[in-house]
Amino acid sequence: MRYRKLGRTGLEVSEYALGTMMFGSAGNPDHEACARILHAALDRGVNLIDTADMYSAGESEEIVGKALKGHRDDVVLATKGHYPLAEGPNRSGNSRRHLTRAVEASLRRLDTDHVDLYQIHRPDWDTDLTETLATLTDLQQAGKIGVFGCSVYPAFELVEAQRIADRHGLRPFRTEQPPYNLLARGIERDVLVVTERQGMGVLTWSPLAWGFLTGRYRRGDTTTEPGARARLRPEWFDPADPVTARKLDAVEELIKVAADLGSTLPALAAAFPLSHRAVSAVLLGPRTEDQLTSILDAPARLDDAALDRIDEIVPPGTNVYEPTAPAPPPWLADPSRRRYVEPPKPNAPWR
Repeated sequence: MRYRKLGRTGLEVSEYALGTMMFGSAGNPDHEACARILHAALDRGVNLIDTADMYSAGESEEIVGKALKGHRDDVVLATKGHYPLAEGPNRSGNSRRHLTRAVEASLRRLDTDHVDLYQIHRPDWDTDLTETLATLTDLQQAGKIGVFGCSVYPAFELVEAQRIADRHGLRPFRTEQPPYNLLARGIERDVLVVTERQGMGVLTWSPLAWGFLTGRYRRGDTTTEPGARARLRPEWFDPADPVTARKLDAVEELIKVAADLGSTLPALAAAFPLSHRAVSAVLLGPRTEDQLTSILDAPARLDDAALDRIDEIVPPGTNVYEPTAPAPPPWLADPSRRRYVEPPKPNAPWR
């Protein structure tokens, strides 16, 4: 295992990190099996464990907390907050009220007094960034979180967050966690440029493109049963969808690149994000121990010739598919936010 600096946080993390979205009822409900996956990762030099409160409604955090007994000081422990775990107002988002409670709940489930990295899982367009950064700064000063970062933030919001932190004397986001893989390279156009300029660490997720880069799904094959991730997003696996066809066409070409390297498609896919100099680590999200060890025990190493071939298949900065499908921001969802309205004439009542 090789290690990289996590931006300018002072932390050093393994190139491959363990993502635990599949721990629990949403993926692997066997807690002992999940613990074995985590221990297999530690045995191979992985020192970054990433989870989130919404993964299986907190179950993933509980599994991680138990599995880390005796190993807590050996890892950089990361979790995330934003999504609701219960119904009702003020139970989601990036407000002080919600984040303060979310951090406390995560610490209880993880059975620890602090996390090394706390991440805002998604933007909240209804909460002022100043409030979010002030809350995180206070939590950091209280010793409950180490550094903090964000996930799937657009480049303009990363720039705005840095401006707000500078203006108000707050701590800034120190990491970003975006989706990035052979079929989704859109962040090369702007996000990775911003993170590198701001000295942010980058933890990428979805290296296998929700299973398309496992090699299980091939053009013309209608017999493969969807895996756990595919069942979460079945619309992304519709054979009649032209986007699915483009993904499968690219997969056929990428399989050839992997074969010429004497590697596998999953190993090629997991190695690809590490070829970008702005990336700190790639999050692997295995459901089984074999899925993890097959990559860690035989990692691919990409040379310039292989990267040039990849660029021909999926050009830099382009997405074959959209790797996330968040709710549209209010300036797109609300027509009044994108239409010019004539101001009232003098002495005329407002409409």
